[in-house]
Amino acid sequence: MPLLRPADGLPDVVADAGALERTAAAFAAGSGPVAVDAERASGFRYSQRAYLVQLRRAGAGSALIDPIPLGSDLSALSPALTGPEWVLHAASQDLPCLAEVGLAPTSLFDTELAGRLAGLPRVGLGPMVEQLLGLALEKGHGAADWSRRPLPEDWLVYAALDVEVLIELRDLLAGMLAEQGKSEFAAQEFEAVRTAAAPAPRAEPWRRTSGIHKVRKPRALAVVRALWEARDKLAAERDIAPGRVLPDAAIVDAAVNAPATPGALAAMPVFRGRSQRRLTSYWFAALERAAQLPAEELPRATVPGDGPPPVARWSDRDPDAAARLSAARSALADLAEKWSIPVENLLLPDLLRRLCWTPPADGDVAAALAAGGARPWQIALTAPLLEKAVAAKA
Repeated sequence: MPLLRPADGLPDVVADAGALERTAAAFAAGSGPVAVDAERASGFRYSQRAYLVQLRRAGAGSALIDPIPLGSDLSALSPALTGPEWVLHAASQDLPCLAEVGLAPTSLFDTELAGRLAGLPRVGLGPMVEQLLGLALEKGHGAADWSRRPLPEDWLVYAALDVEVLIELRDLLAGMLAEQGKSEFAAQEFEAVRTAAAPAPRAEPWRRTSGIHKVRKPRALAVVRALWEARDKLAAERDIAPGRVLPDAAIVDAAVNAPATPGALAAMPVFRGRSQRRLTSYWFAALERAAQLPAEELPRATVPGDGPPPVARWSDRDPDAAARLSAARSALADLAEKWSIPVENLLLPDLLRRLCWTPPADGDVAAALAAGGARPWQIALTAPLLEKAVAAKA
């Protein structure tokens, strides 16, 4: 059945302090968990800020809140939302931008993660709602430019419907997890998501430029770095997604072809566009900086990682480690099938590789897993199997 309009009608967008206070009072008087969602403008804006926050709670109805005219400060809602369980879909995506506006949960239920643990084949919100609730959500606006103002009505309907289904979906998933004996698994996973620290900044984020594998020489890599940094600075100043300032493909093209003059740069694809021609001197200055670097300051072609080498090289470098990994993967695959849990949710692949490449000297696999961030339920299920696997020989 298509879900086309919010059951209680489309609420007015909360965009001033008085409306925010009334919303806080309504949600404080409500009951049960609070469905929470946020819309960003990824792909359009440099920041990952929330441009719309959606809430729903029994007794309070739904609320659509525009943080922008409120100075991106929704902390007036915090007392009402502190204590009740938050229900989010793919919570790790929304929690950082919600924290920026002053909102953080004291407990949560992640419907996407619950679906994974319950063994559902598709865990996107739309497929799960269709499978479990028999409803068809109108999709297609999730990747829209939510920084646009005013927001179109059909976008607001889409946003309101996303939270309208979350609490019912949560209850069904909680029942499934209880039937499968996985409620404690889920509780530990939800708490890990809620308390997760922000990821550390990448040491050399420019190395993630798409297509950089085509660039092999250190001087050309310096061009990629210089253009990437110049683009990032401009994108941050203008609050525009970096790929809209200058595509990765253009950065790689300039590094490979090494234009020697501003005119040669301006003649290249992308750079000869009208908006890019105004920036020719800016981009060429980055090329010159790369060209003038002394040899000792050029980036290395490869950077050693802090973990094991690529798995494809294990057989040559350490056949016993390859045997350990093969045995561990086989054991975890059987365990994943038995519990109907994706193997990557049983144990992070990176943690498994580290364990097999460098097994604990004292043989305490459980302690090694705990040190690597595994949750107690994961350790209880996997440690006995992995103790046998790390004893494998080539």
